[in-house]
Amino acid sequence: MNVFRASRCLRSFCSFLPSFRKMLKLTLFAALAAILSAYGLVWTQVFIAVFAVYFVTGGWRYTWVVIRTLPRDVQALFILICLKIKLRSHQRSNQLVYDVFRDCARKNPDKVAFVTEEQEWTFKDFDKYSNVIGNYFYEAGFKKGDTVALFLENTPEMVAFWLGLSKVGCIGALINFNLKKESLAHCVNVSDAKVLVFSVELSEAVRQAQPYMNKHIQLFSFGVDRPSRVPCTQLDPLLKATSSLPPPVVPGRDFKDKLFYIYTSGTTGLPKAAIITNSRFLYMTYGMRYAFGMRASDIIYCTMPLYHSAGGIVGVGQVLIGGTTMAVRKKFSASRFFDDCVKFNATIVQYIGEICRYLLATPSKPSEGQHRVRMAIGNGLRPNIWEEFCKRFNIKKIAEFYGATEGNSNVVNMDGRVGAIGFNSRILPSFYPVSLIKVDEDTGEVIRDSNGLCIACKPGEPGQLIGKIVKGDPTKEFHGYVNQQATSKKIGYDIFKHGDSAFLSGDILVMDDYGYMYFKDRAGDTFRWRGENVSTTEVESTISKAVKLNDAVVYGVEVPGLEGRAGMAAIVDETGHLDLVSLNHSLKNSLPAYARPVFIRVMNQVNTTGTFKLVKTDLRKEAFNPKHLKPKEKLFFLDGKVGEYAPIDGAVYAAILSGSIRL
Repeated sequence: MNVFRASRCLRSFCSFLPSFRKMLKLTLFAALAAILSAYGLVWTQVFIAVFAVYFVTGGWRYTWVVIRTLPRDVQALFILICLKIKLRSHQRSNQLVYDVFRDCARKNPDKVAFVTEEQEWTFKDFDKYSNVIGNYFYEAGFKKGDTVALFLENTPEMVAFWLGLSKVGCIGALINFNLKKESLAHCVNVSDAKVLVFSVELSEAVRQAQPYMNKHIQLFSFGVDRPSRVPCTQLDPLLKATSSLPPPVVPGRDFKDKLFYIYTSGTTGLPKAAIITNSRFLYMTYGMRYAFGMRASDIIYCTMPLYHSAGGIVGVGQVLIGGTTMAVRKKFSASRFFDDCVKFNATIVQYIGEICRYLLATPSKPSEGQHRVRMAIGNGLRPNIWEEFCKRFNIKKIAEFYGATEGNSNVVNMDGRVGAIGFNSRILPSFYPVSLIKVDEDTGEVIRDSNGLCIACKPGEPGQLIGKIVKGDPTKEFHGYVNQQATSKKIGYDIFKHGDSAFLSGDILVMDDYGYMYFKDRAGDTFRWRGENVSTTEVESTISKAVKLNDAVVYGVEVPGLEGRAGMAAIVDETGHLDLVSLNHSLKNSLPAYARPVFIRVMNQVNTTGTFKLVKTDLRKEAFNPKHLKPKEKLFFLDGKVGEYAPIDGAVYAAILSGSIRL
C-alpha cells in the first residue's frame, strides 16, 4: 500500500468537507422551511418544540463538533490503521530496526544519509561503519542483552554506535553529554553497562565521575584529535582493524528486543533509563512519518541532541527507515540556523519552543527568505509566538506533537491548530489510546469516583494525560524503565473499568470543545527548562550536600516570555551563614547548566505536610516576586553576565519581567 499517495487522496477529500459543512447548514435551513410550509400548525408546533429541546440540551453543540472534526478524525483513523498494518507486517516477519535500515541502504546505497559540517555519510558507508562497530563488540565477546554506555557528542557516530550494537543484540545506553559526577555515574551504573564509550572531548567529565562508577566498567575513548585525560583503551585503531562485512546473525532476536535506553528525569530524583524497544522505535518513527507526510526526498536539519527521543528517534528514524537525509549540527546556533538550512538545502527543521524564541530574537538576515524549509517539527512552541514564527521565517507547516519518551500517551497536531500539542476524537474518544483524567491540581493525586474509578475530564477541565495499556499492541504497550520499581510507579490501575491499566504521563493538559489538547503544567517533582527535564529531588540533594542545611526545596517558576519553568530553590538558613559563592561553585561542578537554580530564596523555614513532605504550592505561586518576602528573607537570581547570584529588588524584578535582564 502506498500510504503517502492514499493519504494525499484522503487529504484532498477532507479539504472538500469545509465546503460540505456550509452546504449542510443551508440544506438544514431549507428542510426546516419546507417542513413549516408543508405541514399544518400542530405539526409545526411539535417540530419547533423538539427542535428547541435539542438546542437547549446542547445537542446542536455535539452535532457541530462532529461536523467540524469529522475530516480530521477520518484522516487520523486512516493513519492509525496504516500504522497498525505496517507494524503488524514487521512483527510477523520479525524485522528489527537494523533490518529495515539494511533494506533502505540497499535501495539507496549512494544517497547521503547523514551530513555534517565536516563529513558526508552515504547509506552504504553508514551501514558498513555500523557493521564495523557490531563486529568489534561481537569479537570482543559481547553477547545478546549486554549494555554499552555511549557518552558521545552530537554526531552521526552516536547513531552508528547504537545501530551497530543492535546488529549483534547489544543495547546502547544513550547518555546526556551535559551530565557530571554522580549523575553521569548513576546513568552508567543503572544501565548495568560493561563498557563506557566516550568522546575524548568529554574525558574530563568521565575522570570526575569515575570514582562513583562501578569498578568493573571498561573505558573506551573515541576520537583521535587529542589524548584522553583518563586511563582507557583507544577505540579508533581497533575499529580500523575490524571487518565491515555484516556481523553474524544472532539467534533469538525478537521484534520486542531492547534497542537502547534513553534517560528521562522523574520523581525518583536521578535520571531513569527508559526502555526503547525495536517495536517502539518503529512505532514512533512511522507514526510521525505518516501523520506529517515526511518524504524520502526531505532533508532534515537537526540541532537537537541525539540522546533524546526528538532528535534520536523522531528525526533519526526518518533516515533509518525512510531514506530521508539528516544534516546534524553539534550545537545549536541561532545566528547560523537559516544559513545552515540554505547550505544543506533543508526542507524540514526540528525544534523545541526555546529554539523558536531564540530565532525570533535574532536580527533579520537574507537567509530567512532563501531557504526551502516547508515544515518545522517539534514540541513546546508557545501559542503567543506561533504565528509570528511562521510568518517571519515563511514556515508553511508546524508539526507540533507530544510524547513521553517512555510512555504510550502520544498525540499529534496534524492540522496546525495554533497552540495545540495534539488532539483526541470527540466522536469516538474510546477508540484512541489517550485520555485526560481528573487530578488534584495541588498534589497531582488522581481523583476517583465512588466506584474507585478515574473520572474523565470534560472540555475545559485540566487533567493528567494517560495512555491506555494493551499488551501485544505496539501502539499501546508500555515497556517502562530498567528499574522495575520506577516502572510500577508510572502505571495506574482501575482507570475506566476494574482491571484495566494506563501509563500516567504526569503532565497536565486541557482539552477544548473540538478535542484539541493544550499543555498546562507538569505534575510531580519535575519541570522543563532549556528543553530538558529537571528533577527537583536531584537538585535538592545537591544543594543539601553543598550547604549542609536541613531543608532545601526546589520547584519550577514561570518567567514571562520564556518557555518552560526556571528552577528556583528555597533554602532554610536560620543562622544567616549561607555562602552563595560556595554554593554556586558546587552547583557548577555537580549539575548541568539547565538544572542549576535560576532563583534562590533564603528563608527561615519551609512549611511541611503532616507527613513531613515539603510544601511547594505557595512557593511556586509566589515565585521570585520580592513583595512576597517575609521579614529577614532574601531573594537572588543567577546573573548570566558574571555567573554569580545577585540580589533581586523591585527594579531587578521589573527588569526580568520586561526581558531587559536576560536569564
